[in-house]
Amino acid sequence: MSAHSFGVRVYYEDTDAGGVVYFANYLRFMERARTEWLRQLGYGQSALREQQGILFVVRSVDAVYHRPARLDDALTVQSRLTALSRLALRFEQSVERDGETLASGGSDVICVGATSLRPCRMPLPLVRVLEAVLDDAGAAGFTLPSPAV
Repeated sequence: MSAHSFGVRVYYEDTDAGGVVYFANYLRFMERARTEWLRQLGYGQSALREQQGILFVVRSVDAVYHRPARLDDALTVQSRLTALSRLALRFEQSVERDGETLASGGSDVICVGATSLRPCRMPLPLVRVLEAVLDDAGAAGFTLPSPAV
């Protein structure tokens, strides 16, 4: 599957005193893109919590900043699901302006019970939908590394 695209405009609140997007806001843009990608697949976050009793939480994230974005820039966040298991998803994302990559990164997202906040399996129908959009180069059945001790 090709990447999911999500547009975002840089507002004053996204910038630092120099008018450059504050580094942590790229992660916010990426989070919004993952949420809208999931909604486009028919799985809104609220419905997953209320109807399925699950939530998705970020376990790890990495980011590389290539070029700055500035106030009023029109950005596009490209998101690809690159790995999948019954418990977790791995995304690769980039934030672009006119086709130029400004920031790139990846995130491991795990499924947890809405009340316990403990890892749990995703419902099989959701897994099937995710398998259908898994990037061709992606890996099904991956396992997340154990937390550092």
